[in-house]
Amino acid sequence: MRKSKFIKSTIILLIGGFITKILGMFIKIITTRMIGTKAIGLYMMIMPTFNLFITLAQAGFPVSVSKIVSEDKKDNKKIVSSSIFMSVIITFILMIVLIFISPIIARSLHNESLRFPITCIGFTLPFISISGIVRGYFFGKEKMLPHVISNTFEQIVRIILNIICLPLLSSFNTEVIITFLILTNIVSETMSILILYFFLPKKIKITKEMIKPDIPIMKDVLNISIPTTGSRIIGTIGYFFEPIILTSFLLLNGYSSNYITYEYGIITGYVMPLLMLPSFFSMAISQATIPVISNGYANNKINYIKTKIKQSLSLSFIIGLIFTIIIMLFPNFFMKLIYNTNEGVNYIRIIAPFFLFYYIQVPLVAVLQSLNKAKEAMMSTLIGIFIKLGLIIILSFLKIGLYPLLIATIANMIYVTIFNYIKVKKIFK
Repeated sequence: MRKSKFIKSTIILLIGGFITKILGMFIKIITTRMIGTKAIGLYMMIMPTFNLFITLAQAGFPVSVSKIVSEDKKDNKKIVSSSIFMSVIITFILMIVLIFISPIIARSLHNESLRFPITCIGFTLPFISISGIVRGYFFGKEKMLPHVISNTFEQIVRIILNIICLPLLSSFNTEVIITFLILTNIVSETMSILILYFFLPKKIKITKEMIKPDIPIMKDVLNISIPTTGSRIIGTIGYFFEPIILTSFLLLNGYSSNYITYEYGIITGYVMPLLMLPSFFSMAISQATIPVISNGYANNKINYIKTKIKQSLSLSFIIGLIFTIIIMLFPNFFMKLIYNTNEGVNYIRIIAPFFLFYYIQVPLVAVLQSLNKAKEAMMSTLIGIFIKLGLIIILSFLKIGLYPLLIATIANMIYVTIFNYIKVKKIFK
């Protein structure tokens, strides 16, 4: 019964992930052709800040909710409502923090025009956090269809907003366009929350008793979320400092701000998203695996867990390998099709083979989290970040353009994946 449920959940997530990626590709096509490479570069410059504050706002609550709900030992309504209560408090604090530090971040990125878009990140955080918590509930119940449907409609809303609004904003400066791209998250996440709400059990009614936070449950959520989110926070902090350090040291070595922004936009806005397309498969496997392995580990089903781990790693690697071969044979075709440019093809040929490590890194992290070994995943991420940022600084003095970023990213992927694999292997001897 559980095996068939796992397979069903995985298939639903795979189909949903594929649809989401296709729609995401359309969003990329529309956005890049309407706003240009320079605007994409500036937008990608603030994405690390966006990701950092999303991670801080969510605080690992979606994973905590999924894990506690899957154990089926506590009141699910209290789990969700208590998590939302904590999330609202955290996001309110982060909104205030962003108002004060946005000028500092903009100056660190050597572009004052990014100040207002960075401030607007705060307004999106409550919507993203609540959406993530409700998704966590459905993952814990191994009900993947609500997640898939809400994700699909979320992407459709983004497409419609971009098609209608971006042409109207073409006469405005880049600052306004980037702000719009940030704020579209409010509309799309609201749509997602509404759709998820309709899939909640009909017997659930919002009452004062339900809204009142449950202290013991809050402690349980935090006990899981703090170590779980530690790895993500470290990763996003490293990602946050990446454009700041890269820009500072390349400027120090004689490169212009326009050149850095343009090339950074090509790598992080074009090359990386293209190579991460198969990650929807790894992510689907991971999301379906977390409740299964958590339940199996709690009931000491070691052989069953081993089988699921081997399956998830093998499938992620095979799909990643097929995609890597195709993308390396026809890089010009895919770049022209999606972004209407051939710039970045040279970067693809160098970094694509090493993304095989990334494709199996995602399920490995999910396995460690499921086995209550989030601290090990956090440690690998921390060391990987130091390696990456250290290499960016050192290699910037070689004056080889943006290649320090590529080499540092490759080193990071290899180290983190091998470290996590060794840890998982050691757990099961």
